[in-house]
Parts: sequence; C-alpha cells; structure tokens
Amino acid sequence: MKIKVVNNSSNELPKFATEDSAGMDLRANLMEEITINPGQRRLVSTGIKMAIPQGYEAQIRPRSGLAIKYGVTVLNSPGTIDADYRGDVGVILINLGQNHFSIKPGDRIAQMVITKYERFEWNQSDDLDETLRGGGGFGHSGNY
Repeated sequence: MKIKVVNNSSNELPKFATEDSAGMDLRANLMEEITINPGQRRLVSTGIKMAIPQGYEAQIRPRSGLAIKYGVTVLNSPGTIDADYRGDVGVILINLGQNHFSIKPGDRIAQMVITKYERFEWNQSDDLDETLRGGGGFGHSGNY
C-alpha cells in the first residue's frame, strides 16, 4: 500500500526502523527545543499530512523508550487519525515523570501504525448470548 503524504517539516519522512517494525517513528517538527514539565501535556506537530485510504486508520502510539526512561507517553493512546483527515499530524504528549523533559527539533516522539478496520451496524436486542465470562470485568480472572 502507498499513502500520499505531504512533508512540511525539515525532517525526513517517517520510516520503519527494522524490517519487522510495525510502526514508523514520528519526529517533532519544531523551530526550537521545548520542555514538558512534570504533569504537563503538549501538542507536538510532526509537520506531515497524509491521505489514508478508506477503511484504514493511523494509530499514534507511545515510544516505549520514552515511557520507561522518562515517563513521557501519548496521552490519548492510541490516537486515531481517520481516513478523511487532511491536517497536520500532531501528537499529544504528557510527562508523567518527575523531571522536566526536553524535545529538540527532529526528536522521535511517537510511532505510527496503519491498520485496517471494519465498519459495523448495531443490531439492537433485549439480551446477549451467555458466555463463561459473562459480565466479569477488570480483575475478574485473578491478580495474575
């Protein structure tokens, strides 16, 4: 699949880091370094726009290294970019760590995965099929 993209940043286009990478790293499109203070969130531009084919979405996900090392993650993870959106791809980052976190122009800030999805219709009913789990929710199967 090929996706039409406009790159308004000074960064190279996102690419797969390895042959089996599911996502491409997104880079910050900044004029100067910014800081995200502990507990603060920021919308960071990537400078790219794209035309995702109908039936697909782009998911914006955290980078695991930023999460474990600094406590920085994508706030609305996974963020969804719909096929009909044509604006700048922005990433909502939040600093859940205890220290200030600086982002320089071109830093890798998130990853993007393109996924296929199915549209559905509701079939309203008065009851549902029984299952072994039933209505068991969070933690219903034990602690481990």
